[in-house]
Amino acid sequence: MRVLFIGDVFGRPGRLLLKGVLPGLVDKEHIDFVIANGENAAGGFGITEKTATELFSCGVDCITTGNHVWDKKDVVQYIARNERLLRPLNYPQGVPGAGSGVYTLRDKTKIGVINLSGRVFMTPIDCPFRTAAAEVQRLSKEAKTIIVDMHAEATSEKLALGYYLDGKVSAVVGTHTHVQTADERLLPGGTAYITDVGMTGPIHSVIGVKVEQIIEKFLYQIPMRYEVAPGGCVFSAVVVDINNDTGNATAIKRLMISN
Repeated sequence: MRVLFIGDVFGRPGRLLLKGVLPGLVDKEHIDFVIANGENAAGGFGITEKTATELFSCGVDCITTGNHVWDKKDVVQYIARNERLLRPLNYPQGVPGAGSGVYTLRDKTKIGVINLSGRVFMTPIDCPFRTAAAEVQRLSKEAKTIIVDMHAEATSEKLALGYYLDGKVSAVVGTHTHVQTADERLLPGGTAYITDVGMTGPIHSVIGVKVEQIIEKFLYQIPMRYEVAPGGCVFSAVVVDINNDTGNATAIKRLMISN
């Protein structure tokens, strides 16, 4: 199985680039399943039913999110009824939506996806480590292949989770920081890992936002409304090869495509 995981899709520019790149890339790389982090797909902050539907129509099979998942109010009802749009699993019980899912491919192979949020330098919610361990045990009864999106700020927290789940899941892919890291690897137990897959959005920006606005914020510390940066974009992703019989990853490859 080949899984494509696309880094945080940022605003309309990111959605348009994904729309242009994805169909050809799926054919070229012989992709079986596509996951995209879409928590910033709507105007750079949050996701809506309309933007999620747009991503699905482009060929995305599952959308993961993170701490910005609730930024747009209309997502609350939509996420409660769409099992392909995930929010972090380690939110407290009673939060709308699902934090994991098992999906069936055309050849009847099943793949599990788990969405988690970190706690270091972020709003503290339930423990991602204990939450992941229990969910992996549950999903492994249905699917040998399990992909984990660890949406977190701290490199150490992501890497620790990768080793914690090594040999139990197929891949731990980091999101949230919007900057692709060059540390993709296969961990000793057969789990593919990367600290951050990067961003699909404006390349001449500060993590998607207009450069001058972020500089002004650092200079003066005054609250302001951020806007999606204009100009060319970069498509950031990883391709993970997985042994269907064992669920172990056999390769992980970074992709960066600019327009």
